[in-house]
Amino acid sequence: MTRTEADQLVFCPLGGVGEIGMNFALYGFGPARARKWLVVDVGVSFPDAHLPGVDLVLPDTRFVESVVNDIVGIVITHAHEDHYGALLDLWPRLRKTVWMTPFTAGLLEAKRGFDGGAEIPIEIYRPGERFTVGPFDIETIAVTHSIPEPVSLAIRTPLGMVVHTGDWKIDTAPAIGPLTDEASFRELGDEGVLALVCDSTNALREGDSPSEKDVAVGLRQVIEEARGRVAVTTFSSNVGRIRSIAEAARDAGRQVLVLGSSLKRVIDVASELGYLDGLPEFVSEEGYAFIPRENLVILCTGSQGEPRAALAKLARDEMKNVALSAGDTVVYSSRVIPGNEKAILETKNLLIEQGIRIIEDGDALVHVSGHPRRNELRQMYKWVRPRILVPVHGEAAHLVAQGLLGQAEGIPEIGHVRNGDVLRLAPGAAEIVDQVPFGRICKDGKLVGSDEAMGVRDRRKLSYVGHVAVNVVLDERHELAGDPDLVAIGTARADARGALLEDLMLDAAIGAVESIPRVRRRDLDLVAEAVRRAVRAAANEAWGKKPLVTVFVTR
Repeated sequence: MTRTEADQLVFCPLGGVGEIGMNFALYGFGPARARKWLVVDVGVSFPDAHLPGVDLVLPDTRFVESVVNDIVGIVITHAHEDHYGALLDLWPRLRKTVWMTPFTAGLLEAKRGFDGGAEIPIEIYRPGERFTVGPFDIETIAVTHSIPEPVSLAIRTPLGMVVHTGDWKIDTAPAIGPLTDEASFRELGDEGVLALVCDSTNALREGDSPSEKDVAVGLRQVIEEARGRVAVTTFSSNVGRIRSIAEAARDAGRQVLVLGSSLKRVIDVASELGYLDGLPEFVSEEGYAFIPRENLVILCTGSQGEPRAALAKLARDEMKNVALSAGDTVVYSSRVIPGNEKAILETKNLLIEQGIRIIEDGDALVHVSGHPRRNELRQMYKWVRPRILVPVHGEAAHLVAQGLLGQAEGIPEIGHVRNGDVLRLAPGAAEIVDQVPFGRICKDGKLVGSDEAMGVRDRRKLSYVGHVAVNVVLDERHELAGDPDLVAIGTARADARGALLEDLMLDAAIGAVESIPRVRRRDLDLVAEAVRRAVRAAANEAWGKKPLVTVFVTR
């Protein structure tokens, strides 16, 4: 494809920059008013206590929907939830072909079978292959990460090449999959790289990442030394870690029991693609009772303290066929995702109360990150030699740290961006030239929308102050036809002197009606608002909090 003088190459993140998770990137090529856009990754984030009841947090796609006719396709770099987890929910808004690897496609189909969702048109690529999407010539480069088939993308345009790393690290002995393809990155550097859009997750950590092989040795040692059962929890998508755990159990003379639906789905897909060949069969829950404690490893979900995951249920002794007991060991072969600290600690404390030993990364080498530390970042800079470095996939501290590292390593330009920024990569110097709408929307049950549209704001208020419903009936003379009905949910029962709060609020409601001249009671909205204010004021005086109040007035 040839270029015109008006053409620009731009990068615009809608998620994953200034935060960890919810990765959603756009590359645009063409004149400012007629760009063609490529979407790279469609990820989710996870809700905290600020979003009660919400299942997932998705990137706001208002801007993408406004240019949907100019979207040429979607490329997924790998099958982690923060890179592809929003696809089923957001694809109906985009309706474009999606390029992904066989493993990612297998997990997506398994998820669709479990959660439902539209059939998505998919083009399969394998790491190392090259294909064209609109004006973008895309080459996929194999890298190492904590999941099968992750890739970096070399995105060629008439204005230059961008290397989008996705998630990666340098591991000389991964549990599965190829090594990070140094030769291909060097070839790209020789060809000339305009910009490197690079993972910043571990940009604050000096040195090199340990290898997955070292983790396998650490897990084997822990399992061999344990006296009773060993339960290991890890990220469901980490097939290499699943293999390491299974091999360590086998070498220690133990069988493996798998608990958790997401783990089972990943294992089914990985087995079909041959990633778990040569391992002994996993045992069923029904076989648990027949295996001696010292001969069992339980591989389970719940590393982030999820209350419905297998480990949390084991900690609460809620599983039908499987239990842990004093003297057993639980291994956290995972890292803490920010925001999950409290939930994880609650599960750990329940286990400790039962006399169960906890082992985590600080006690033994049982986990390693799938992201590059500073020496690995330096190595990537030397391979590709970009003119521009754009730090992504990280919070502010990570992005700034990588920017300073790239500057110290001699990269001429650093493109500092945040979600919603449109960064022009070419022609000319890297510069933010525009901003587009961005934000977060919620998956709440079967629906997707803003927190306001999903009622989350009121739900949050309810969680703090409760709700009071009042039903007022007026007769034909606009007098009270008996005392109002009042129901309070989630409020205090009585004030400091023992007076029932419902009685105090009911008295306030009656007083509010009677204080309004009869002729003005014809305005039912006025009556309702007077009662609402009076009930909130009475609750505040007695309790110190103002509940949400809904008033119905009928005549």
